[in-house]
Amino acid sequence: MTLMQKFLGATAALALTAGAAAADPAILFDLGGKFDKSFNESAYNGAQRWADETGGSYAEVEIQSDAQREQAIRRFAESGANPIVMAGFSWATPLAEVASDYPDTKFTIIDMVVDAPNVRSVVFNEHEGSYLVGMMAALSSETGTVSFIGGMDIPLIRKFACGYAQGAKAANPDVTVIANMTGTTPAAWNDPVKGSELTLAQISQGSDVVFAAAGGTGVGVLQTAADEGILSIGVDANQNYLHPGQVLTSMLKRVDLAVYDAFTAGEALETGFNVMGVANRGVGFAMDANNENLVDYGVLAAAYAAADKIAAGDLEVHDYTSDESCPALDF
Repeated sequence: MTLMQKFLGATAALALTAGAAAADPAILFDLGGKFDKSFNESAYNGAQRWADETGGSYAEVEIQSDAQREQAIRRFAESGANPIVMAGFSWATPLAEVASDYPDTKFTIIDMVVDAPNVRSVVFNEHEGSYLVGMMAALSSETGTVSFIGGMDIPLIRKFACGYAQGAKAANPDVTVIANMTGTTPAAWNDPVKGSELTLAQISQGSDVVFAAAGGTGVGVLQTAADEGILSIGVDANQNYLHPGQVLTSMLKRVDLAVYDAFTAGEALETGFNVMGVANRGVGFAMDANNENLVDYGVLAAAYAAADKIAAGDLEVHDYTSDESCPALDF
């Protein structure tokens, strides 16, 4: 049985609702909740896959505020959970403070690097996967205008946007790419109403394909795109099923694999720096029964050809986080 841990408030103590074995792994979700249909849910799927395959149990928590992060890490470490996986870059500061206090506990952080001997840092080449879906968007657009909606305006999300724009312009140099961010605070990850408003504004500017990299906010983007009869592109998890026949594809960021691999390794987790990109299938795009009739063969062939070039090192996608520039998009 899965061990559930819930916070009662920003400063409340964590309450264990079931006993955990000393070496059970743990997953700490980011703000927005584990069923955000995106990043957190992908992490949950990886943990649940491990539990289903092994019959094992794991601990989990959904925080309600940033103030709970350090307390959550310490409570899990003190309870004997090992390894402890944190979904999201915002765990980096408290983990850097805490890791050395628990040298026998292995930690994994996703989307940020923490330099400690007992930490595995998993980062993704999101720009590579975004390039591929940008190509697909431009090649599928009838208006010649595609768009992007990000969550919190941070370098990581600009990395998505810039890769998307580069891919779109590689497929069609004359395409127009519109980009908007939802906000500058963590609330931007869970504001589907604002996501809907931004989508409508982009449609009014001619966009007929919109890519959302915005956590729970993206649910509003995809819903509005479907309501207005344009195509959308999901992110992180495969979101094609949310609106069958109207989600062109989803940019897959295999957070589920990062969690599954960490849980599988257990206390033998290999620490250090780990990169997941197109070459090792850490990022890509989703094809299934929900979108197979939307993607023309030529579009699919172009995307697969580009993926092969990226994997071979013959095609370089610009990484915004390397120098905070975006040649293909003017923010």
